[in-house]
Amino acid sequence: MKRRTFIRLLGGTVAACPLAVGAQQRAIPVVGYLSTRSPREAAYVTDAFREGLRESGYVEGQNLTVEFRWADLHYDRPPALAADLAQRRVAVIAAVGGIH
Repeated sequence: MKRRTFIRLLGGTVAACPLAVGAQQRAIPVVGYLSTRSPREAAYVTDAFREGLRESGYVEGQNLTVEFRWADLHYDRPPALAADLAQRRVAVIAAVGGIH
């Protein structure tokens, strides 16, 4: 390949790059999940939550991210955990918990 042909091809490729870089992608929504329980103890609730999301067309890791925060039955922790999620600017916080 001649040098000029190569430079012309390279120049065309570089000229097309700003179009790809400038294209905006839709942001994946982030849901905050706040539980007073531990992950192990609340597995069935978390599974039901994920199933409900799937039924609504949201699949974790594909078109949705879930940020989990667990209080591990330390009932003084949820306010700080909720503040952490709010600081991360999640779209919504799902607060779950309750009696065993």
